[in-house]
Amino acid sequence: MPSKKSSKADSRTSEQAAFAWDVVGLIAGVDEAGRGPLAGPVVAAAVILDDMNPIKGLNDSKKLSPLRREKLYDEIRAKALCCSVAQASVEEIDQLNILQATLLAMRRAVEGLRLKPHKVLVDGNRLPVLGVRAEAIVRGDATVPAISAASILAKVTRDRWCRELDLQYPQYGFAGHKGYGTAEHLAALSAHGACPEHRKTFAPVARVLV
Repeated sequence: MPSKKSSKADSRTSEQAAFAWDVVGLIAGVDEAGRGPLAGPVVAAAVILDDMNPIKGLNDSKKLSPLRREKLYDEIRAKALCCSVAQASVEEIDQLNILQATLLAMRRAVEGLRLKPHKVLVDGNRLPVLGVRAEAIVRGDATVPAISAASILAKVTRDRWCRELDLQYPQYGFAGHKGYGTAEHLAALSAHGACPEHRKTFAPVARVLV
């Protein structure tokens, strides 16, 4: 039977361990790409950065050039403690609505992390349903490095998907407008109708399906 002295020591050790974890706990940043476009999935990413292996130049992905995003994408994948990219499909967007599909993609990204975060920081003002503590941060992609990293992974992943879709459906110009409702895209929709990857519940697409 352990002595009172060892029991007190064990208790002290476990309290210190719990306190240390609460302070140092892993923080995951989460962001999405593709809420506004008329086609394709919405993509979300979750990233836990390594404080001992910092990445310079992280910022809101929209403020970075495509070349810079691609370089940072590779650096994030190489240096982050772990990261996860997930999506909600066009069918899920049409079934759930874009907000709920976005939250679903975010939840999938967090659940796909190899390490469980102590807290999740999400860009914006809405939170997905998660099994860990979470906080929504407006404009977090410009102020929180882990969210910036997530925004880059999500944006690059979706842009690559659009370039692949462009090879399949070159008449729409996906490589250029990335699915957004530009004049070029709307003209292509009017001329060719919708392809299977268009979001049928989005008004410009719904109009050509009538």
